[in-house]
Amino acid sequence: MAKDLGITILLDVYGQLLTEKQRFAIDMYYNEDLSLAEIADEIDISRQGIRDSIKQGEKHLAEYERQLGVVKRFRNISSYLEELNSLLDMAEFQEKEQAKRILDEIAKEI
Repeated sequence: MAKDLGITILLDVYGQLLTEKQRFAIDMYYNEDLSLAEIADEIDISRQGIRDSIKQGEKHLAEYERQLGVVKRFRNISSYLEELNSLLDMAEFQEKEQAKRILDEIAKEI
């Protein structure tokens, strides 16, 4: 099974919507870098059971993102903020300082 590290971001955002078993299996597989066999030994179920939990959880995470788009919106906002920050580097000092304070406040809210 090839690891899609974007799953870790989806798990951070939507993990609480998964079953405890799915969340645990995905966390151990992606964040702790354990093999399917190691995870199976940890919770005493089959390797295939772990694989199925991970695949089902990944499917749910992708569907949550498709429907809600939280990660996509966060990435878009981050991109806009980076672009705005680049433009501010070219602005006059006074406007630059005021805009940077506003950007800092926005960043705290994200």
